[in-house]
Amino acid sequence: MPHLVVMKGDGIGAEITDATLTVLRAADRHMSLGLAFEDVTIGLESLRMRGSTLPDAAIEAARRADGVILGPVATYEYPPAAQGGVNPSGMLRKRLDLFANIRPARSRAGFPPRCGVPVDLVIVRENTEGFYADRSMFFGAGEFMPTPDVALSVRKITRQGSTRIAEEAFRIASARPRGRVTAVHKANVLHVTDGLFLECVRAVAARHPDIAYEERIIDAMAALLVRDAEQFDVIVTTNMYGDILSDEASEIAGSLGLAASLNAGANHAVAQAQHGTAPDLAGKDVANPGSLIGSTAMLLDWLGRRRGDAKLTRAAELIEQALDAAIADSKTRTADLGGACGTRGFGEAVAGHVQSPA
Repeated sequence: MPHLVVMKGDGIGAEITDATLTVLRAADRHMSLGLAFEDVTIGLESLRMRGSTLPDAAIEAARRADGVILGPVATYEYPPAAQGGVNPSGMLRKRLDLFANIRPARSRAGFPPRCGVPVDLVIVRENTEGFYADRSMFFGAGEFMPTPDVALSVRKITRQGSTRIAEEAFRIASARPRGRVTAVHKANVLHVTDGLFLECVRAVAARHPDIAYEERIIDAMAALLVRDAEQFDVIVTTNMYGDILSDEASEIAGSLGLAASLNAGANHAVAQAQHGTAPDLAGKDVANPGSLIGSTAMLLDWLGRRRGDAKLTRAAELIEQALDAAIADSKTRTADLGGACGTRGFGEAVAGHVQSPA
């Protein structure tokens, strides 16, 4: 019986998570998956109740679970970490060693991509180091001010981190029809850190001669995605570059509201919407829950592959097909997709397609 911890987060988090659970319960009924859900409060509500946005008990619940569903979190509104304002997303990635952030960008049938050509790529982003201040140090923050007028940031790139994210990218590419990996970097300027990253990726590429391999500089890559994203298959890169490129690619593919994301490690995985809390939309039943629904499909697929459970992988496929069907129908599109369907209605539409697949 898969045990999933549900952390709704802040802003639109409760609404899009409830819509996602509607879809998961439909899949559970249709496929007899035996899903069990455990609600764990995090974010601003947890800060008010327990003095921390991510209490230790929440981390331990995530560690015990078979998977986690994480809504968006309002880190901009949190106090400093010393006052309880821990970033739940970053801390879970660090404590559960969720080294791979897998972010597909795929055009949906019946909904045109923003730049005219279909998109079907996956960005494999290193998730536990880089320029992110909450992940680059064993003790203390990776950003600091030695004087009131000087701010410094530490970037951490390791051989272990670079090698294992490259291995994940080549694993994913080996299961895709095109079988092509593009490494994105800025080694022409960041000779040491991106140089080490490239050294590791090249070593992994040499062990996979059947997978086509190429390299692109980050600024050129940003332009190439706009010009012709169709040429790319699997993109592997460091933390910050991957964060930026995945938002760009998802918007080009159709909408950031449809951008699925899975944070995965050797033993744990967290499904997480790629977008933020959208406080201006909170409580209005207008937010698009597609990103989190797609992310939970990725989580079911991850669990199914680990367990050799064909029912879980089939449920993931059904949810993806149901998303396609709901998005193709203008009557069940949310406002960001040019429709008038609400958050709850979209979730119900996807759930209906799961229970009655075409």
